Amino acid sequence: MSKIRVKGKHFILSLVCLVLGFMIAFSYHLTQMKNSENRPKLAGKQWEKTLALRNQLITEEKSNRELQRELNQKQEMVLKNEKELSKETQAYSSLAEDAEKYRMFLGKVKVQGKGVKITLTDGAYDPKEDNINNYLVHEHHVFKVVNELYISGAAAVAINGQRLTSHSYIICNGPVITVDGTPHPAPFVISAIGDPDVLSSSLNLIGGVKDQLVNDNIVFSIEKEEEIVLNPILGS
Repeated sequence: MSKIRVKGKHFILSLVCLVLGFMIAFSYHLTQMKNSENRPKLAGKQWEKTLALRNQLITEEKSNRELQRELNQKQEMVLKNEKELSKETQAYSSLAEDAEKYRMFLGKVKVQGKGVKITLTDGAYDPKEDNINNYLVHEHHVFKVVNELYISGAAAVAINGQRLTSHSYIICNGPVITVDGTPHPAPFVISAIGDPDVLSSSLNLIGGVKDQLVNDNIVFSIEKEEEIVLNPILGS
C-alpha cells in the first residue's frame, strides 16, 4: 500500500513539472513573437540605406575630430602670434618713448613741467678791483651750472629762453655770452625741467657749484618753479 502512494506522489510531481515547463516555454515563445512583431522589418534597400547613413555618420565624426584637431593647432598658432605681436608692440612702444626722449634732448619738441630757474648776475662793481673780469659772469660759470643740472637729471635746459642741445656751444664775448651764435647779456637765467628738490639740492651742496660761483663774486639765486615751458628749437 505504501509503494502505491509513493508512485502516486512521483506521478503528480512529474505532471506539475511538465505543466510548469510547458508554461515557461509558451511564455518565452509568446514574448519572442511580440518582440518580433514590434521590431521593424527592414527591406534590402532600406538596410543598405541605413548602413550607408551609418557609414556616412562615422566618416563625418572622423572628419569633425580632424577639424577639431586642426582648430586646436590654429588656436595655438594664433596665441603664439599674439604673444609675439605683444612683444613687438612693447618694443615699438619702447622705441617711441626713446625717440620722444631724443627729440626732447635735441630740442625738437616743446617741453613743460616742474623745475628750477637759476639767475647769474655780475657782481657789484668794485673800484679797488683792477680786473673787471673778476666780477663778471663767464662761460665757465654757466657751464658749471648747466653740467650740474644735466648730471642731476634735468630733462631740458635753456639759457635766457634758448634751448640747449647736445651740440650747443657757449662762448664768452666781453660782458655778453654767445649761445649757439646768439648773444645774451647778463643777467643769465638758466631754466631746467626736472625734479625741483633734486636739482636745487645738487646746486646747493656745500662746496658745490653755488659756493664756487659766489667765491667768484657772482650773484647766484635759485627758485623752484611749478611749471616751466621750453619751446622747441626752430630750424635745423
